[in-house]
Amino acid sequence: MTAPPSARGATAPGRPPGARAAPAGKASALRGWLPWLDRQGRFSGLRAAAFALTLLPAVLVLYAAWMGQLGSKPWTEAIHRVGIWAVRLLILSLAISPLRRLLDWSKLIGIRRLLGLSVMAYALGHLGLYCIDMAFDWGLIVSEIARRFYLTIGFVALLGLCALGATSTDRMIRRLGKNWQRLHNLVYPITALALLHFALQSKIDVTEPVLMSGLFVLLLLYRGLYRWKLPVSLPVLAGLALLAGLATALLESGWYALTSGVSPWLVFQANADILTYWDYASIRPAHWVALAGLAVAAAHAWRAGRARPRRRVATA
Repeated sequence: MTAPPSARGATAPGRPPGARAAPAGKASALRGWLPWLDRQGRFSGLRAAAFALTLLPAVLVLYAAWMGQLGSKPWTEAIHRVGIWAVRLLILSLAISPLRRLLDWSKLIGIRRLLGLSVMAYALGHLGLYCIDMAFDWGLIVSEIARRFYLTIGFVALLGLCALGATSTDRMIRRLGKNWQRLHNLVYPITALALLHFALQSKIDVTEPVLMSGLFVLLLLYRGLYRWKLPVSLPVLAGLALLAGLATALLESGWYALTSGVSPWLVFQANADILTYWDYASIRPAHWVALAGLAVAAAHAWRAGRARPRRRVATA
């Protein structure tokens, strides 16, 4: 049975006669790669904001380069800035799973892969800028990575991030099966290596490496909270926040003692200056870590308080 002439000659609105429609499979595949769309192909404000966040550091570095704000060694400064953002985004990507649970915010999981891939991209950019700074002298680059410990562990962390990024697709998840989770659990030792690389190359001032390390400790405590099936309550979360802050202060004290010979007690005591003198200029990384943990605890309590009335109404 043939279609009537009117049906055979009809075209879709807005498409000129004779033009062919794009195959549905190709269109759906293209939509799947658009970072601001969810899995159903709908626009997601959360994903769009996360994508904008991942682009912002690159824009800031490019703007600083354009305006000549990278100092006397622009390539070296760009290497450091891009590397710092790789670490920041790495910590943020690790925070997605615990925050999704603690804040009962299921949509957060939709941006974890996006953030993870951005970490790999910035880490590769970090290495690429280093190669440019070394004038692509591959012999020198290889020898430097092999001879300098902080470059060696940074390169190992980069290889790990690339392995995780290459296996983050749905196809690789299906192919690897249960082994996929085992592989991606390596993100924690990879993060530890990246933080050590960050601290070693920072030399004297390790304020931000200590801060990132303290946040990493807090995230590990959240991971243990669910692994050991501890009660998720305001007192427990507040206790974890204070414990992470204490661990950060000890980490900072130990680092300065090992690398510069400064008395660890003096560094540890500096963390109490804000309580003694109320000098906000003396806020240390340990304080920021504790405050971040307390903020999460308060947000969890608020979300739990809002959820209870809804459950009562549903069961009434």
